[in-house]
Amino acid sequence: MPEMGELNVSNHLLGDPAALAATWDRDGYWFFRDVLDKAVIADIRRTYIDYLIDMGVTDPNDPFHRYNGADYSALPINSNMTRMNEQKVHRLLHEAPTINDFFRCLFGCEPFWVPFTVHRTNPPVQDVSRPRFDFIHDDGSYNEGLDFLICWVPIDEIDADVGGLAVVEGLNKQPSLHRRDGARILPIQAEDVPPGTWRRTDYRPGDVLLMSLATPHSGLSNISRDRFRLSMDTRIMPGASRLPIAGTLVEVGADRVGVADAAGRHDLRVDPQSFVRGHRGDRLSMADIPVRYSPGDAVIVAHADGRVVNMRPQH
Repeated sequence: MPEMGELNVSNHLLGDPAALAATWDRDGYWFFRDVLDKAVIADIRRTYIDYLIDMGVTDPNDPFHRYNGADYSALPINSNMTRMNEQKVHRLLHEAPTINDFFRCLFGCEPFWVPFTVHRTNPPVQDVSRPRFDFIHDDGSYNEGLDFLICWVPIDEIDADVGGLAVVEGLNKQPSLHRRDGARILPIQAEDVPPGTWRRTDYRPGDVLLMSLATPHSGLSNISRDRFRLSMDTRIMPGASRLPIAGTLVEVGADRVGVADAAGRHDLRVDPQSFVRGHRGDRLSMADIPVRYSPGDAVIVAHADGRVVNMRPQH
């Protein structure tokens, strides 16, 4: 792993919109220490620990809930956990008044939570000699038109061994480092990241890291012996922004979709410039859209002038 500097802390900028905007423009992220309600984070942590106990990879009588050495091949790693989504664990964060108070202060308006959340309970890796980067990428390459902020929340203490998240500072105004192979978007190669631009820190419950869509970043593998990396990866927008449709497909065609939400039905055309995501984040051909999507699917749709700009599944 290359040498990494410390994240810049932005707590002192709260209440100063101009300074916040300048820092975002310069760094491509905000990092805030000890600003989220720790009781809310502790409630989320309990759901994660209950899950790990049920999976048999930590012991219920261990007060620290360390990894017990059991086989974890059935434990989803670096992926969405169906059980967490079925239990709608994200609501503990999204609906907490104290959490929303912080983001209301930050944005100067009501926050809008995008229905996309990934829960992570990464155990120690078996091979500590492999590269630490899980997947270097920027979200903008996969989410054109969806102007959300990436909101990464540590649910437990995460030091350098446990890993957490590392960001590339100051490249948010530069062309994307992603290479492409036809419609496929390839991961960013570590050698393409300029030296001296990686940043991370030791994370604690109560911290939050917000990143631009254009900011390259990667999870770091967990090389601790007996700890889990507990974190929540969600999306948020200022409510004053142009918001996407978060609803359910009622009609799917190669050149048109119908989406229903609380405001009613929205009929949108699809054209070759529309970015409709496949399973791996790549752009689908128009002909493949009815193959990948069906009526009843929950989706997030960025739109303009009656056309789909970007469509992706909800999580």
